[in-house]
Amino acid sequence: MSRIEDLRTNYMKGTLEEQDLPSDPMVLFHQWWNEVLLSEIPEPNAMTLATVNKEGKPSARIVLLKGASVSGFEFYTNYQSAKAKDMEENPHVALVFLWKEIERQVRIEGVVEKVSTEQSQNYFQSRPRGSQIGAWASPQSVVIPDRKFLEAAANKIAEQFENVDPLPCPEQWGGYLVIPSKIEFWQGRSDRMHDRICYSKLKREDWKRERLAP
Repeated sequence: MSRIEDLRTNYMKGTLEEQDLPSDPMVLFHQWWNEVLLSEIPEPNAMTLATVNKEGKPSARIVLLKGASVSGFEFYTNYQSAKAKDMEENPHVALVFLWKEIERQVRIEGVVEKVSTEQSQNYFQSRPRGSQIGAWASPQSVVIPDRKFLEAAANKIAEQFENVDPLPCPEQWGGYLVIPSKIEFWQGRSDRMHDRICYSKLKREDWKRERLAP
């Protein structure tokens, strides 16, 4: 078995050259996103969401991107979850995408705000029925006695809404928008001489673009 310290990869699949880069990082994100989709990477929308609570304690978990626009990056969750409580106490968050198959990473820093109730409901009702039931049944992040407790809650919700399709969106569930202030694009290169291009938000819609040492 290989020792952990001996595990390494030499990255050779791409470059980031300033003359080829747009002034708007969201244009570059969508260019990369299209390439990710073409590469058929499993769950390319999986991203790490890092939060920090009022005591300065960090926490991170994987969530799924559900929208990316000039406004920011969108995801959905339970508003009573641990991450929601962190974001209520401290709206500054970070996101990370790792697409290791094409040797790329995107890091995002910004502030988060809730999307509209209408937008949350529209997305909620586009989900599979089982996911809708699960969102109603699960008291996310709360300690529960066992798996049967969760299954019983799901069965109860299924019976309650037996003749309702789609289900209404729960009050405790909805979307967030991460409004970016910094977006960094990382492209793996050989000999650990990676390309790092960082966009920092200036006033209005302008961005400053800089190359960072790897």
